[in-house]
Amino acid sequence: MSQLKENLQNFAKNNGIDVLGFAPKERFARVPAEYNPFSIFPEGETVIILGKRICRGSLRGVEEGSNFADYSFFGHVWLEDNFLTIACYDMTRILEDSGWEAVPIFPNPPEVLAQGVSVAEGRPAPNVHPDFEYAAVAAGVAEIAFSGLLFTPEYGSRQRFHMIITDAVFEPTPILEKSICDDCGKCADVCPLQAISKTEYKIISISGKNMKVAKIDYSLCSKCKNGAVPNRFTSAGKPDRVAALCNRTCLEHLEQKKLIGNIFKNPFRQSDFWALDEHGNYIGESEG
Repeated sequence: MSQLKENLQNFAKNNGIDVLGFAPKERFARVPAEYNPFSIFPEGETVIILGKRICRGSLRGVEEGSNFADYSFFGHVWLEDNFLTIACYDMTRILEDSGWEAVPIFPNPPEVLAQGVSVAEGRPAPNVHPDFEYAAVAAGVAEIAFSGLLFTPEYGSRQRFHMIITDAVFEPTPILEKSICDDCGKCADVCPLQAISKTEYKIISISGKNMKVAKIDYSLCSKCKNGAVPNRFTSAGKPDRVAALCNRTCLEHLEQKKLIGNIFKNPFRQSDFWALDEHGNYIGESEG
């Protein structure tokens, strides 16, 4: 199986897959059936998480307050729907060509309610939407930061993920030991809506990794005019906050402190940042 894993790693390298991790079935033993990838493929043995980076420049228009649409294309919708989907499809083909079954999974939010009835007693109702946050941590590629977003060692929060469930067995990727987020709290400090608590938090434990995650009022995040994007699949889902002021501030901090690997010649934030209240009213600029 080491040759197959090497083939997948080479494919990832040659096809712009920036993040790749392998999680064995046992790491999902405690995940409820309605969020568990192995509810979809009970005979599966491994979850593969693959990710492509959100190019830093796709956030430039949001940071400057001059262009929001192109982030939604290159950093969000096209990246998930096209660029990553093609990569996930082609990696699935490699597994099938080697004689292993593989199930490609799109990152639908787990908050989507069941859309059908159970086919038998004790079975989860369709559709099962796996918890990608859990899976990314279990696959050893990410942690859940204080801000509630997934961070990887190379890009911080700048990536999107797809998943493959397969009956092939691979050597697992080790769980991340070193923390990327340093609990600086700047995400909470900068939020114009005070949606992120700096003092209230919970400890999330996944595969032995404990992560401190702030209490977040997502109903306020959904009103954010500072780069947050409403969930495009369900109003019950979390807003996308990668381009929001809280995370852009975090990105600047991660780069300044060299807490991630992908560092640039010039700083991300080159002037005072702008901020709007929940109604879209200008409430001033502050030093980044």
